[in-house]
Amino acid sequence: MSGTAIGLIGFGGLLGLLALRVHIGVAMFIAGAGIYLTMNGGQSAALLFTLNTLTFARLSNYDLSVIPLFLLMGQFATHGGLSRALFKAAGALIGHWRGGLAMASTAACAAFGAICGSSLATAATMGQVALPELQRHGYSGRLATGTLAASGTLGILIPPSVPLVVYAVLTQESIGKLFVAAVVPGILAALGYLAVIALIVRRDPAAGPASAPVPWGERLRAQLNVLPVALVFLVVIVGIYDGWANPTEAASIGAAACGLIALLSGGMGWRELVASVYGTAQATAMIFLVLIGADLLNSALAVSQMPVELAAWVRDSGMPPLLVLFTIIGVYILLGCVMDSLAMILLTVPIFYPMVMGLEFFGLSVADKSVWFGILALMVVEIGLVHPPVGMNLYVINRLAKGVPMRETALGVLPFLASDLLRILLLVFCPGVCLWLVRVIGG
Repeated sequence: MSGTAIGLIGFGGLLGLLALRVHIGVAMFIAGAGIYLTMNGGQSAALLFTLNTLTFARLSNYDLSVIPLFLLMGQFATHGGLSRALFKAAGALIGHWRGGLAMASTAACAAFGAICGSSLATAATMGQVALPELQRHGYSGRLATGTLAASGTLGILIPPSVPLVVYAVLTQESIGKLFVAAVVPGILAALGYLAVIALIVRRDPAAGPASAPVPWGERLRAQLNVLPVALVFLVVIVGIYDGWANPTEAASIGAAACGLIALLSGGMGWRELVASVYGTAQATAMIFLVLIGADLLNSALAVSQMPVELAAWVRDSGMPPLLVLFTIIGVYILLGCVMDSLAMILLTVPIFYPMVMGLEFFGLSVADKSVWFGILALMVVEIGLVHPPVGMNLYVINRLAKGVPMRETALGVLPFLASDLLRILLLVFCPGVCLWLVRVIGG
């Protein structure tokens, strides 16, 4: 049996394990070990040597120390009450508009995503803050839950983003470039969601009634209270790309700043500090388990030559590059039914990345194509978090929304998915949407 056939069978076995709800890290480990043992006639020496080397290399990788730091920054923001301040600031500014509190929820999710980096954390945290207010002001369950489920995805679209860090490590791409490239698409995502809310309340005013205007003095104070959060975002992003701080140093500054802001605002006590550290440790352990499993699987697939053979087959098949790209997008959307965003990035990038790099798209250079595909993959992956029937954000928000049927939440998110699809088409045919800011800042 050829190495490519063994690789394909191993990959099929992985999908079968995922269908049985085996944890993604364990499933990739089993599939990778099976491919290694099959390729070496059942001898375990090569597998044990590879596992020892890969585990040491992964855990000693300095670049990945940025992940727990970004997670800690998000934990400080979550437990320190910064999410409530962000929602209050946005609500004070536009809450008196029709649908204004739903729009404020989207704006707060975008701002929280700038210091969090996790979609599920953004959805869960902002859901706890915003849902009671939306329900108290008479917003429909469909609009309230649909808005928060979709807006939670801004947690990984607005940098810093943990999946983007992982993509950068897998492809040897610049973390700073990817973060800068994600800014404009992230802003477009937020604006698209705001437009969807405006259209919904225009058609059905009762779905999002206006609240009473807030006095201008209170509005100003609310904006000043979140100014430090904006400064943290600018320090992290500008510091990384401008070169005066590497990603780990910038993440350290961001985590310390978020902790200090939460402490000075009175939201961070001993209990919140312990919860933040524990939450960071738990999430980091899960991510590194998945990373080690992915390393073993990717190494086994490389030995089998399956990714190289598939890339060569796609290149020589004569298929139009855009057809290949849209096929990849379709696969991502289907995978969103069974796994989360990080798992999809780890599983698919080693296979899809060589395919995309070997094709011609709009005259893009290899460097530009690498950044463009990273942002495109991230945007498609976040759709998997909200598209029915098993989008994880849907379940997170619906669990918080007492009395709202899951069907209402699923229907509520559909208009936002339409906005997502339009944005993906824009990015596919206009790569400059994500590359423009990179070129401007990079000179």
